[in-house]
Amino acid sequence: MAGTVILTIKPGREDDFLALLHPVLDAMRYEATFINAFLHHHPDEPNRFMLYETWADLEDLMEVQMHRPYRQAFWDSLPGLLAIPREIIVWTPMRSDIALFSGRS
Repeated sequence: MAGTVILTIKPGREDDFLALLHPVLDAMRYEATFINAFLHHHPDEPNRFMLYETWADLEDLMEVQMHRPYRQAFWDSLPGLLAIPREIIVWTPMRSDIALFSGRS
């Protein structure tokens, strides 16, 4: 399963948000059901971020991974950082295309 999370952070709190999120992303990569995560930053809205995650098992993500101790500081601080509620969408992957070589020399 794949999921996207759109997070709009209160202006001026972007560094606080990233300081809490980066350790979570660093720890996630060692989880057995983790596949990948990509953090994106909106080019015109400096306080808007999109996190794309792929996990092998949605149930494990929701029942186990979301409750890992390394996430606690992030969860505790998130309500004070969000300008508006998060937008979370769970997707079912259909196709994946990955460039092994850019084709450029």
